[in-house]
Amino acid sequence: MRVKVISRSTEEFTRDRSQDLQKVFRNYDPGLRSQEKAVEYTRALNAAKLEKIFAKPFIGAMDGHIDAVSCMAKNPNHLKAIFSGSMDGDIRLWDIAARKTVCQFPGHQGAVRGLTTSTDGDLLVSCGVDCTVRLWKVPMLKMPSAVYTWKHAFWGADHQWDGNLFATVGAQVDIWDPNRSEPVNSFEWGKDTVLSMRFDPGDCNILITSASDRSLTLYDLRMSSPARKLIMKTRCNSVCWNPREPMNFTAANEDTNCYSFDARRLDEAKIVHKGHVSAVMDIDYSPTGREFVTGSYDRTVRIFNYLGDHSREIYHTKRMQRVFCVKYTYDGTYLVSGSDDTNLRLWKSKASEQLGVLLPRERKKQEYLDAVKERYKHLPEVKRIVRHRHLPKPIYKAANLRRTMIEAENRKEERRRKHSAPGGMPVQPFRKRRIIKEVE
Repeated sequence: MRVKVISRSTEEFTRDRSQDLQKVFRNYDPGLRSQEKAVEYTRALNAAKLEKIFAKPFIGAMDGHIDAVSCMAKNPNHLKAIFSGSMDGDIRLWDIAARKTVCQFPGHQGAVRGLTTSTDGDLLVSCGVDCTVRLWKVPMLKMPSAVYTWKHAFWGADHQWDGNLFATVGAQVDIWDPNRSEPVNSFEWGKDTVLSMRFDPGDCNILITSASDRSLTLYDLRMSSPARKLIMKTRCNSVCWNPREPMNFTAANEDTNCYSFDARRLDEAKIVHKGHVSAVMDIDYSPTGREFVTGSYDRTVRIFNYLGDHSREIYHTKRMQRVFCVKYTYDGTYLVSGSDDTNLRLWKSKASEQLGVLLPRERKKQEYLDAVKERYKHLPEVKRIVRHRHLPKPIYKAANLRRTMIEAENRKEERRRKHSAPGGMPVQPFRKRRIIKEVE
């Protein structure tokens, strides 16, 4: 007779210290666990419910401004530092961790419209409607190191990712050297006001602007004139490049949508990101390039996946008014929003994420729960819980009204197509519908 015996040495399953975990021997043969999928589904369902229970994204508000916050800028040298400018000309440097003002930069006589920092983080550039560009040494000096007065008001500013030049926009696009009191170059295409601009993170000579004539314009500093221009049906309030895919950019539009484009092919949008019910005022990408945050006139902040057509998260408070500017922190963990009610607000980028240091066991368990939720996200019960978001009543009603209007417009267009000659009204995808033409 043959007898099978399980033999283990004492050293294999004895703990070295009493604080250590007991060693567990597992057989991963799927035939031994017929209920594994049912167990995992229950875990995914519970994880989705717990995520909703622990979803508390709002961390705190930073007050100190006495007028609406109009623009913000991050400091590359300090993870927890952020600059903000308001409509009364006040510029402040904030410590995000302490949620307090570190110092103020007085001087502007009107609204501050543009803030940007140099690549090394030692220079802050500000511009506004008082027709001045001011350079500040960060963070010690209370007076600007240089003040340049120009012919027109400014609406935005940005610094090269890798270089010494910075640009301002207003009646035209001006390229500045910090050591010169006048622009080293100027670009102009039409007579309309340029509202915002961003330098390409992959090529420091390329920048994109949005203007009040509903255009998006690409400029190359190595050329004497603008390169390409795209005209849409409604204007774009802000633009932002994807830091990990520098050929792609996303524009925040007045028609409540955001449009992602490939700079090499501007005749149609890659993706249309929907969700807001009022004009989108500002946009900023996460350092990973996989998500971006938007702030809107409808008093909400939304987070989108860069390939998603609808928002992943929506943040709102009873006191927060129209959001004019939003920023991701450099580690991608937090968001900062500036609104019409004079406050900056700090949010978590993942609403249910636990703050502080996680033990390795906690981190592994969270990764496992995320993987289980991802695996069963298509099932109705898990999908319903994960997708549900509570909305304020005005936004909920406005979204329903907007949905009704879009459906009515689509029905009307379909009826026109049925009663017209075959091929007379070709079906045009929404990605092309909002674009009028591209000008070389």
